[in-house]
Amino acid sequence: MLDFIFLMHNDARQAVSDGDWEAYIGRLRSVGAFQGGSAIGAGVCARKNGHLPPINAHINGYICIVADDFAHAQTLLVGNPDYEAGGTVEIRALPRT
Repeated sequence: MLDFIFLMHNDARQAVSDGDWEAYIGRLRSVGAFQGGSAIGAGVCARKNGHLPPINAHINGYICIVADDFAHAQTLLVGNPDYEAGGTVEIRALPRT
């Protein structure tokens, strides 16, 4: 199994409820794919020296999953409230180093 992260962008076209998220996370748990996640609130960028860029405000949450490959990870998007509401979900591999 490989590790992936779903990065939810803040561009869903419809509102989603807490119940939608609970059902989706429950489904991921039932198939053994859920590894954690959270909404993402306010923050800052930090750098020892130099100009600080603004935070990426378009990412508002993440979910870590395990899947066989990218194709399998994509199938686990079904039911994701942001995805189902027309929003963007970025899938990124989390390489084991």
